[in-house]
Amino acid sequence: MSSSTDPTEYYSYNPNKVLPAVFAALVGASFGLHISQNFRYRYWRVTFFMVWAGAIFEAGWIVRTFSINRPTNLGLYVAQYMLIYMAPPVYSAAEYNILGRLMHYLPMHAPFHPGRVVYFFVYLGAAVEVLTALGAAELSSAAQNDTAPLKRGASLLAAGVILQGVVELLFVSLVGLIHRRCAKAGMLTRNVTIVCITLYGTSALVLLRCVFRAVEKFNILNVVSSGKCDGACDNILSTEWYLYAFEGAPMVLYTIWLNIVHPGRFLPSSSKRYLDYNKVERIGPGWNDNRPKLNSLLDPLNFEALIKREPSHRKFWLDAEQWPVAGDGSFAKGTASNVQGKCVKVGDVKYDKILPQ
Repeated sequence: MSSSTDPTEYYSYNPNKVLPAVFAALVGASFGLHISQNFRYRYWRVTFFMVWAGAIFEAGWIVRTFSINRPTNLGLYVAQYMLIYMAPPVYSAAEYNILGRLMHYLPMHAPFHPGRVVYFFVYLGAAVEVLTALGAAELSSAAQNDTAPLKRGASLLAAGVILQGVVELLFVSLVGLIHRRCAKAGMLTRNVTIVCITLYGTSALVLLRCVFRAVEKFNILNVVSSGKCDGACDNILSTEWYLYAFEGAPMVLYTIWLNIVHPGRFLPSSSKRYLDYNKVERIGPGWNDNRPKLNSLLDPLNFEALIKREPSHRKFWLDAEQWPVAGDGSFAKGTASNVQGKCVKVGDVKYDKILPQ
């Protein structure tokens, strides 16, 4: 929040001049490593959002490094606030794509079309991003004695982090559903277990950040309404380490986790490669949505088919013997790889040349 009496007091504390550069270096290193792994595993379509979010988060910490050395520059202050705040919802979108690829790999356990996971969650994520951008811009540029924009900004940001928290809980519930179905069917292979644990862990980090931001924004609303801020309120709003402990560190750990356990190591890059009930990997037709594109976008979960009690997809996994076995090893057994130059082979056919990713 800015001050109308002293333009140097955009920060409510004396900001550390070293930590922003440290976090910029950590985020940048993780960002660069993820780019290299996306090339290595040919996984751009699945984890593109990690790169997009990494660029935003890296820009945020770089701008903050300049902002704390130019405390009279309101533009830098607003920019770093918005960029750091907007990156986590984009990071979350990477999880949604990973879950979609897991559902393609285990189509019999997917509660709806795997390709629609991203549509469903990104629609909600877009709402989070809009609320976040509007709230961050209004709150960071508002004068301390101008209660109306302060209240609007804090309310929008509080709504955004609460919505993101709800979305994460829905997401974790969906991961848990697939995890339980796999265990019940005896298909809980090592790679599936690793991916599920990774998604639980990264979601927990996002939820930790959401809780902190929600508490922070409700304290701001309390200050605007009552004019008082003491005890825990004063500690949260006037202490910089909370930003690093509950915003910066969880998101850095998030990126490091997905670098160490990159999904490209454990799930195929092709959405047509799936695991059958006998834990044999096959090249199937993929889960196709034959509806018009507009219908698919407007109704990603295909409620129309549910209402009409019509089959929404072909259960191709029930005819496993009809589909060829992947001939280059198995991700379930740790013997297959997405590394560039290695192909999904069945006999003499190189499927990476003809199968969509």
